[in-house]
Amino acid sequence: MSADVFISYAWSSDEHRQWVRLLAAHMKAVGYDVLIDEDVSYGDSLSGFMSRAVDARHVLMVVDANYVHRADAVPGSGVEIENVWFKIVHDQKPKSWLAVLFKDNPALLLPAWLSGHDPKGHAFHADSFPGSEQVEELWRWIEDLPANRDHAVTAAKLRSRGARLEVIDRQRDPASWSNPALEGEVVFEYDKAPSRTYSLGLGEFRFELQLSGCGQKSVYVLRDPIHALGLNRSGASTGEGLAAQLTPGRTIVVSEGEQAILQNAHGALCLVDLIEVQREETAPAYRPASVLFRYRVLTAS
Repeated sequence: MSADVFISYAWSSDEHRQWVRLLAAHMKAVGYDVLIDEDVSYGDSLSGFMSRAVDARHVLMVVDANYVHRADAVPGSGVEIENVWFKIVHDQKPKSWLAVLFKDNPALLLPAWLSGHDPKGHAFHADSFPGSEQVEELWRWIEDLPANRDHAVTAAKLRSRGARLEVIDRQRDPASWSNPALEGEVVFEYDKAPSRTYSLGLGEFRFELQLSGCGQKSVYVLRDPIHALGLNRSGASTGEGLAAQLTPGRTIVVSEGEQAILQNAHGALCLVDLIEVQREETAPAYRPASVLFRYRVLTAS
């Protein structure tokens, strides 16, 4: 698959290279596949790399004064080689294929072969890093959007929408609601989790803790995803004492300060201490229903 954009630039200084790499990182952050020659050595790989470069949907030249010098007056330089390839294919490409970002180049100098072609230009004269306006201009060029932004969806709004989508997708992923460790402490916003279930442990020591709301300081624990449940009223800590307190019922009610016993289909046991119950609140600010619990899987029972 072709890259979205190839960035061509001169290695004018370490600072300039870092600037270009930051620009590439900005463009990757908004979703583009960016091809850059930072780690490519010319020689045997040149033909293959340049084929990928000119096959990119777009080429962005970061043109400072040194770029123009190397393109026009330093035969065999990386910039000169790239420009030879660009010149060969330029007339076969759409007009929007190539654009120029002028950096530290107030005279807007261009390589000689571009004279008369009038490529799209983006001026950037800040000293340190690409700003949001310039990055937005670049992605509007890549997407062939007009300069007029009357109907534009701002980058800030896109980021906000993307964050909302990511939050929901993460909540839908069962991996977000699991801890493979054999013991731990968890804050569980159970109404947000798929089937209100949190996975504890791993393999034959895996338990599915499924909850639903009950009283102000209690929750229902459901048997369905495991095998049996119970309340540890005796304070037992060994397998026999705990197993004697398991019940055949579908649910148990666990209140703050109580300890639930879970038994999975392999007969393994897990103790769950309910430390705190938070009921859903809508005022003065919304707080989702949650529980704080500590668990320990018994591997020797």
